[in-house]
This record gives sequence, C-alpha cells and structure tokens, in this order.
Amino acid sequence: MTKKDDLGTGDDVSWKSHGRTVEGKVKKKITGRTRAAGRTVDASKEEPQYEVESDRTGRSAVHKPGALRKKGGNS
Repeated sequence: MTKKDDLGTGDDVSWKSHGRTVEGKVKKKITGRTRAAGRTVDASKEEPQYEVESDRTGRSAVHKPGALRKKGGNS
C-alpha cells in the first residue's frame, strides 16, 4: 500500500476493482469535498483521495491512498 505523500499527478499505479488488478495513472490529488468520477468525494488535506484513470478503459475512479500501489521503476 502507499503512503499519502508518495503519489503525484502522472504516477503509474494499480488498484483492485471487482477482483481484478487495474493499472492506470493518477490524474489528480483531491483535498476537499468535490465531485469526481461521477460521485461526491469527501476528501480533506488530512485524508486526501486520488482520481485515477484506467490505462485499458480510460474510465476514472477515486481511491484512498491505501487502495493504490505505485508501480516501481524497476519492474
């Protein structure tokens, strides 16, 4: 899992969705209540969330940092 401060826009990440691993990129860090990926996101500076976009489908989703894995440069 990932620490809050480890992710930035454009980072390659993966996450679990419906039992499958999805790969994509971080689109933006969300630090306030807003609408993203078709839903209202209750995020804050203390508890940020990240909007991510699937490489395969181009669809957006929002996840807490603990649900995202940053893809290493050596793999």
